[in-house]
Amino acid sequence: MRHAKKLFHFIKPYWKRSVVALVLLTTQIFLDLSIPRLIQRIIDQGINAQNMNVVLQTSALMIGISLTGMAIAVVNNILSVQVGESVARDLREALFIKIQRFSYGNLDRFTTGKLMVRMSSDASAFQRLVQVTLRIGTRAPLLMIGSLILMFNTDQRLATTLLPLLLVMSIVIVLFILYMEPLFLAVQQKLDRLNTVLQENIAGARLVKAFVRADHEGARFGAANEELTGNSVRAMRFMSTLSPALTVCINIGMVLVIGVGGRQAIAGRMSIGQIVAFTNYLLTTMTPLIMMTMLSNVWAGGLASAKRVREVLATVPEVQDAPDAVDVPAGALAHGSYPRASTAEADPQTKPGAPAGAGVRANAPAPAAAPAAVDFEHVSFHYRNGSGVAVLEDIELAVEAGRTAAVLGATGSGKSSLVLLVPRLYDVTAGSVRIDGTDVRRLRQASLMGSIGLVPQDTVLFSGTVRDNIRFGRPDAAEADVVAAAKTAQAHEFIMALPRGYDSRVEARGANFSGGQKQRLAIARALLIRPRILILDDSTSAVDLETETRIQAGLATDDPTRITFVVAQRISTVLNADMIVVLDKGRVVAQGRHGDLIQTCPIYREIYDSQLGGEPVPDGPEDIPGGRPLP
Repeated sequence: MRHAKKLFHFIKPYWKRSVVALVLLTTQIFLDLSIPRLIQRIIDQGINAQNMNVVLQTSALMIGISLTGMAIAVVNNILSVQVGESVARDLREALFIKIQRFSYGNLDRFTTGKLMVRMSSDASAFQRLVQVTLRIGTRAPLLMIGSLILMFNTDQRLATTLLPLLLVMSIVIVLFILYMEPLFLAVQQKLDRLNTVLQENIAGARLVKAFVRADHEGARFGAANEELTGNSVRAMRFMSTLSPALTVCINIGMVLVIGVGGRQAIAGRMSIGQIVAFTNYLLTTMTPLIMMTMLSNVWAGGLASAKRVREVLATVPEVQDAPDAVDVPAGALAHGSYPRASTAEADPQTKPGAPAGAGVRANAPAPAAAPAAVDFEHVSFHYRNGSGVAVLEDIELAVEAGRTAAVLGATGSGKSSLVLLVPRLYDVTAGSVRIDGTDVRRLRQASLMGSIGLVPQDTVLFSGTVRDNIRFGRPDAAEADVVAAAKTAQAHEFIMALPRGYDSRVEARGANFSGGQKQRLAIARALLIRPRILILDDSTSAVDLETETRIQAGLATDDPTRITFVVAQRISTVLNADMIVVLDKGRVVAQGRHGDLIQTCPIYREIYDSQLGGEPVPDGPEDIPGGRPLP
């Protein structure tokens, strides 16, 4: 319940509508409670007294009260729905914003399937909790309290006889709801699991088909689905036992009213109208209890979902700005307009095969920003997953402005983890990463990441147009800059071969593009922001060697002051780098240029021989297979 209370501040902006809804609900309760008393009047003062005027007048009054109650109920329902929908909207927005602020470490712990359930199913469950509370949840206890008061007002002795029964029923319902909450929490957790399996299989449907694993994945989904069904059945089975029990209690109450009330009526201490009124008040008291039973799954599910939503909202991002954090100095990592198109006019319809500069008329390159340097000082790192296993240990590394540093090593050696420390996607466990002598933890994240271009391993494209995807990090970029970035990334030719060029549609996650095309679009997207530091995390693995060589040549001439980190599995990708860093089990075992490492580092030599088949060691970049001398 405390988790739900912490989410009730989402109702605060709509407190006026909520108050009006509750006032209308209270008014409707008063109107409903007047009906049994009017029935008593019809019987005692109308039928028994044979007074038709009383019967007609009271009947007309009852019809008027019923119509008024209906109108009030309609307005109450409308306001309750408006508040519930608004709260759900704000809750989903708060969850979305919170997720956007998560660091990579937080995202590692919350899987996509779990976050999707929290934003959809859990938010909707809390929305239903709010709506039910405003429409029925508040009505039930108020109606029950009002009925009890009028029961005592009608006949204290008979009301006292029924009080223990009502008390027992109330306690049972409260205990029932408290017991139901963990059951529904288990259901939501199994729903998490089901959605994770479903999300993985939809995203990897092509892979499943390629490896003929449909039966295996079907079994995985079936197991998760069966677990969800089992938990749901257990919750519903327990819930189904309460309603019949309450029905028995109501029937016992009716027998007591008729039996005890009948004896009093025979003795002349109670009228027939009072017995009928008392019976109606008993039903009015019991009905809210039944309603609470029927809605207990909504309450239990809403409380369980509130806890899960609160878990996300209360999560503190692992990477946060320090209180005294500053922006990146304007001269250090600031980006400007694209040098080759700073005042240029570009023709986006340049045809494939045209000269590299066709369609672009550029002035001299824009003045370069002040060079930057990146230093890793005794850096150690491990993921905060409780294992404590070191991913990187005591890394010492310095990369000067204008240099390309390639990171090479076996799978799991820590290559990606190393470069992701530069933009603070993760924080170091020990040591520091410094840019121009400033610890990155003292720089504002938005300023730092806005000045670093990242092309991750898993290339993600968003639905929209090709132009929108390239402009993702710089929406106001000029058309000439977009074209120039695409040409540097060797994407312009295949873009122009598309039916609508840069206006061609991109399906979700770039499903209508090949792996190499997606990687080149991602490189263009990173280049367009004019980063002073560019991180290419195995970002040309799906590109052929000739295209990769042209991309490397374009990057070398694009910005001579930029620092470039290249993570690669393919040896040909790193041969021309100014510095090659060889990682093994999280430690730097060697660093230098290709010519030195091939002689001094057995691990590097083994990688070289395994990929290039022990070809003669080249004397210079121009002799490297597929290589090209850097300017």
